[in-house]
Amino acid sequence: MTASGSLNKILLTHWDVLERQSASPAGTKTINGHNLDIATVVLVARHNSLVGISDDARRNIGASARVLEVKTASEEVIYGINTGFGGNADTRTKAVDALKKDLLRGLQYGIIAEDTPINLSLCDSKKHQRTFSSTPALSLDHDAKSVMPESWVRASMLVRLNSLAHGASGILPSTVDALLRLLHKDVIPRVPLRGSISASGDLSPLAYVAGVLEGKPSLKAYVGDREKAERHVKQADVALSEQSIAPIVLKAREGLALVNGTSVSAAVAALAMHEALCSIALSQILTAMSVEALRGTDESFDRFLAAVRPHWGQAESSRNIHAYLKQSRLVDRDGGSRESSLRQDRYSIRTASQWLGPALEDLALANDQITTELNSATDNPLIDSNTSPARVLHGGNFQAKAVTSAVEKIRQSAQSIGRLLFTQCTELINPTTSRGLPPNLVAAEPSESFIFKGTDILIASLLSELGFLANPVGSHVQTAEMGNQGVNSLALISARYTIDALDILSQLAAAHLVALCQALDLRALQARFLVSLEPGFDVSLKRYLYAQLKTPTKFDALRNTCWKAFTTRLENTTTLDSTIRIHGAVSSIQAFIIPSLEPRAEAFKALMNWTDFFGKHAVDSFKVARDQYIMSPDATPLLGRASKRMYALVRTKLKVPFIGLETLATRKPGGKFEKGVTMGELNSKVRTAMMTGELYKAVVECIKDADREEPSNTQALAKL
Repeated sequence: MTASGSLNKILLTHWDVLERQSASPAGTKTINGHNLDIATVVLVARHNSLVGISDDARRNIGASARVLEVKTASEEVIYGINTGFGGNADTRTKAVDALKKDLLRGLQYGIIAEDTPINLSLCDSKKHQRTFSSTPALSLDHDAKSVMPESWVRASMLVRLNSLAHGASGILPSTVDALLRLLHKDVIPRVPLRGSISASGDLSPLAYVAGVLEGKPSLKAYVGDREKAERHVKQADVALSEQSIAPIVLKAREGLALVNGTSVSAAVAALAMHEALCSIALSQILTAMSVEALRGTDESFDRFLAAVRPHWGQAESSRNIHAYLKQSRLVDRDGGSRESSLRQDRYSIRTASQWLGPALEDLALANDQITTELNSATDNPLIDSNTSPARVLHGGNFQAKAVTSAVEKIRQSAQSIGRLLFTQCTELINPTTSRGLPPNLVAAEPSESFIFKGTDILIASLLSELGFLANPVGSHVQTAEMGNQGVNSLALISARYTIDALDILSQLAAAHLVALCQALDLRALQARFLVSLEPGFDVSLKRYLYAQLKTPTKFDALRNTCWKAFTTRLENTTTLDSTIRIHGAVSSIQAFIIPSLEPRAEAFKALMNWTDFFGKHAVDSFKVARDQYIMSPDATPLLGRASKRMYALVRTKLKVPFIGLETLATRKPGGKFEKGVTMGELNSKVRTAMMTGELYKAVVECIKDADREEPSNTQALAKL
């Protein structure tokens, strides 16, 4: 077990902070350089929460600024104050103020796509020839693709503040306050998406933040009331003026203190970590739902298996899934001992805890790495003001390799999770692997509907992209900056791709959850049909055939054999339309009945009469059961606790229905078109619930239920 404990504990603690700070009337967390957590980054970045800086941190900031002032006055050679930068650190200068201005100018090199209106009159004018370059053209992409999301920049500003709060950077307290004010006023710099190699930290992105603090007119910032949807872009000087924020004048090392560090990489990594924690937790619930939908066994998640292979990730995952399956009436408690059934489940559910376990362990380590980075001083040089005399130390805390290590583990884990969910989903959709579900999970006739075939294609596309994104970024390092940055972490690039991977994974998981709810409804429909049909089977079989048996006393045994043969045939012929399928299943029973009949014409006629009667009765019963279920679907009586909670969320809160042809059709009553829905809309509803946190709140409740149902890993392993 890692120092962080189980991933359940990490997520529950993380979620508790999210809930408590969101509900806090004050709504402000005080940071001191050592106490920033991922939940606070998420709240500040995505929910506009506020932070303050502790008094102790302010004293430390002031102390380091005074140390630097003394050493600068004595003309001690200090990197970035009176030397050149990077590979030019062999130069010396007394023009300290000009040096930091030149630093920021040189780092504001990113490309931001701007709207470029074309003068259409040029195209019509006889004085100008119409050319390719003068013709109006649609962009290949939306402009936002070249700019960081505001949430990333807000998070980066927060992490930078926490790094400066260590009091090791020599920055003035007034400059820190200016950065804090910018965040509180929600004036968010417009920062290019690309251009950082995260070597001497994320120099360029942070240079745009510093430039907006200076009120540089050539830079821009987002301003305006979010709640009123009045967000827009303005020049930095105008944005500051409108919010009564005075532009700062950077002193001594302040330019370097603002831009030199891993804050952007760590911030984006923290946002990715939040999504990853939620995704890995959801994946275990989806796996439990897959076990139920595929009529699998819970034997694969027995504690003994984890006890004799004691990787804590496997143990926790199997414990979770086992708890989620409690109370389920769909789980095969016989362990596949039925004749002609698989003795053990396919790998996508049987080895799920072994597959997900390493991802749990990787994510726990990634969480540790990112949390540590959030609470680190990551610029250079750093000032130790606690010694006498105080020291200025030149080092490499800006090298963000720890962040690269974390986000590449997250991205690899996302691919592993995605592969598992993809396989589970395709096994549901494919009738050769679904154990009796109709092809494409159709509620209508298989020859008339192919609803989830599109989902099969969708998830193949998503998984392919996930597989590409799983490739490492950190192995593509190029030497930069006159050879000085001979190794560079590429942490921000890797974190960006990790966000992309988690976005794709969320889409795959959403599609899988919609498919699972459909599959569970189909199981419930099948169960309801068979429950309603079985009494009629018993009565009619006895009425038509009891008197024709050689040994009437063996009727009950024959009845059981015939019912099993009938249900097995139904399960194995789901590709057929219902009438053909049911009549075929009824006819197949004859092979079991004939040997038990008296060898006379009357007996065989009775068999034919029963076959004809019960076949029609069964078809009618199925159609009635299907129509009634579609009108009022409810699979909850059959489901385990976690599945029940997720199913209710999808069906009741999100209003994603049991899907039939009528659900998706565009109807034309009275000559007017009525909008149907698309599968994409339904999948999108679920994914939106992930993004808002509504779905993940239900996931957290499932984990809490599991903690109450099952002993912890440590307790379980100690007993075995």
